[in-house]
Amino acid sequence: MNFLSTRGRTPPTAIDQALSAGLAPDGGLYVPERFPALSQPLAADGLDATAHAILAPYFERSALRESLREICARAFSFDAPLRPLSQPDDWLLELFHGPTAAFKDYAARFLAEALAGLRDDSAAPTTILVATSGDTGAAVAAAFHRRPGFQVVILYPDGRVSPRQAHGLGCWGDNVQALRVDGDFDACQRLAKQALSDDALRAQRPLSSANSISLGRLLPQAAYYAYAAGRHYAQRGEPLNFIVPTGNLGNACAAFVAKRMGLPIGEIRLATNANDTLPRYFAGADYLVQPTQATLANAMDVGAPSNFERLRYWHRDDAELRRATQAQSIADAVIVDTIRNAPQRHGVVPCPHTATGLHLLETLRAQGDERPWAVVATAHPAKFESIVEPLVGHAVEPPPALAASLARPAQAEPMAADYDTLRAFLADPAH
Repeated sequence: MNFLSTRGRTPPTAIDQALSAGLAPDGGLYVPERFPALSQPLAADGLDATAHAILAPYFERSALRESLREICARAFSFDAPLRPLSQPDDWLLELFHGPTAAFKDYAARFLAEALAGLRDDSAAPTTILVATSGDTGAAVAAAFHRRPGFQVVILYPDGRVSPRQAHGLGCWGDNVQALRVDGDFDACQRLAKQALSDDALRAQRPLSSANSISLGRLLPQAAYYAYAAGRHYAQRGEPLNFIVPTGNLGNACAAFVAKRMGLPIGEIRLATNANDTLPRYFAGADYLVQPTQATLANAMDVGAPSNFERLRYWHRDDAELRRATQAQSIADAVIVDTIRNAPQRHGVVPCPHTATGLHLLETLRAQGDERPWAVVATAHPAKFESIVEPLVGHAVEPPPALAASLARPAQAEPMAADYDTLRAFLADPAH
């Protein structure tokens, strides 16, 4: 099993090299040369065992092969429960039970364990450069915090994340530095990609990525889709369909990987906020990057979703890709109404991102769709208390790990949305 660049100008690459690099040398995203079909039923004894079954075919030639089971046990040590909602065949896949209360905790922890296992102790420290629209940075910071041989630099859009998200990005210290960028998430992502493609800078300071462009984020995220779909099929004998709230398309691509590996997954629908690059495309328009709009579902405020490059690579043409999935844009006013009504209608309090998925579920039901659907709950509502609590009329208690991070002091340095500024920062030995 080798890995190819979506841009086709990088030779086939082994898994360990692709994991360490983050981005392919030609600027493309790494993808597996094929999707292995699972040769045996998934283990029924936990999410970590399912993760190992999903990942093992990709790691057959890896130095991590013998330790992969232990890596999965450490990375997937908290559950991903499939919770029934109020109506029959309505489900919520809760992915917010990790240390930073967001779905990105699973893959960030896996990537940290994998890169630590591949690291030569005599090598210079590796800097994990990560752009975040709200949740990625905290998950990566938690996974790499105080891990020997690694430093983390987080780029986030100043004023465009929730107060608790901002606190979660700047509360770590030690080997983690947060930079609040004067720009939107797309600007942060652009800066990160420029640095990762800067050969001269990387020769001076070893860099890797933990964004969803990283293969080490894509592959492990397929595990919780496999786990949920496998359990549902075992109990009910039919595929489970998924609604994925999405911004940069990494989580949605992971669902696609699980489906292509043969898991009992039906249709995959995408829910976005007012940033409608994807809904426009799937409705038949040319793919055209849109200026980013600030919304209540800020972690999805993406006008140029990087992982679209993977989706396009995996399909023969636009027509086939459009047949494979659909996307719906949900405005802030609808997000507000959905959060307000969710406790009575669905029996849950959602975050703004999960609310986009719940609204899409409501739309499908109104159209007469009776299939089983699972909405992916991407973050705990307590991370967005200033939005959620006034709408549901009561406090939303943060889970213990999130509460602990909120109790720590936080700080972040301001930075212009300018590559020369970021390059100078990264080239400075003091950082």
